[in-house]
Amino acid sequence: MKRVLSGIQPSGQLTLGNYIGAMQNFVRLQETHECFFMVVDLHAITVPQEPAALREQSEAVAALFIAAGIDPAKASVFMQSHVPAHAELGWLFTTLAYMGELERMTQFKDKSSGKDSVGAGLFVYPTLMAADILLYNADLVPVGDDQKQHLELTRDLGHRFNARFGDYFTIPEPYIPKVGARIMSLDDASKKMSKSNPNPASYIALLDPPDVIRKKLSRATTDSGRDVIYNPAEKPEISNLMSIYSHCSGLSLEEIQAKYEGQGYGAFKKDLAEHVVATLEPLQQRYREIRESGEIHAILKQGAERVAEVANKTVRDVKERMGFLPAR
Repeated sequence: MKRVLSGIQPSGQLTLGNYIGAMQNFVRLQETHECFFMVVDLHAITVPQEPAALREQSEAVAALFIAAGIDPAKASVFMQSHVPAHAELGWLFTTLAYMGELERMTQFKDKSSGKDSVGAGLFVYPTLMAADILLYNADLVPVGDDQKQHLELTRDLGHRFNARFGDYFTIPEPYIPKVGARIMSLDDASKKMSKSNPNPASYIALLDPPDVIRKKLSRATTDSGRDVIYNPAEKPEISNLMSIYSHCSGLSLEEIQAKYEGQGYGAFKKDLAEHVVATLEPLQQRYREIRESGEIHAILKQGAERVAEVANKTVRDVKERMGFLPAR
């Protein structure tokens, strides 16, 4: 069984884009792969976080993993910070990475642009991400387009370690679904739907109430004209909404286009909202049950214990190859 690893940051509210682009794939992958899914709280603190909010969002994201359909009996769900090997291997990899490699990272450039002072954690964040992946010798890593560069660095560091210290790390491959990998913003289809967008109308949060979802979608930006046609190049806004519709209804893009031929955007957006509400209602109900029961803490403990066996062995092996004196 090939091994899959992925994670989501507990900063901001998870969105419909996270659900379609990542979490639905997690649920499918757990049936055919050995899956490790984590809440990457160590990555979240590369930018300032309010402690109470970080704790709440960390638990919320973990609960949403389970509510979305990830089965803790089939996949390991855990907090990154509950497995200290992530931080230790992350430090070791900073000694293998070059300044020029890290300076070229697009996300670092974007997040540091225009700022007088930038935390060092934001700069070395890609080496921690590399450690997250290589720690488990993952075969596949579900990534969005914006993370491809970081995965390439991970592959480079894996090759570099293997060349210096002997073959050890599996070099991971990206897993990028052909459809739904990138759901775009409701107010600007040139940008990914993001929980960090300061405009709440730009995204559907997974825990948005039905009336809020209906309101956001009724106001979602559309292209000029009135034809419901899937053409990302010429009609990016309506094409993005059609992609969401397809994922939430099970209808193909061709079926959606035929259904609304000659009807304009109004009827389409109204039906889209109902499909999104129907998709999220059972997830929201399961989420409430998980939070009220407190079961998420046992799930996270079990997940961390399970993956720590793999992670701790990797760190021991890496340190031995690098020449560290073992503890006796």
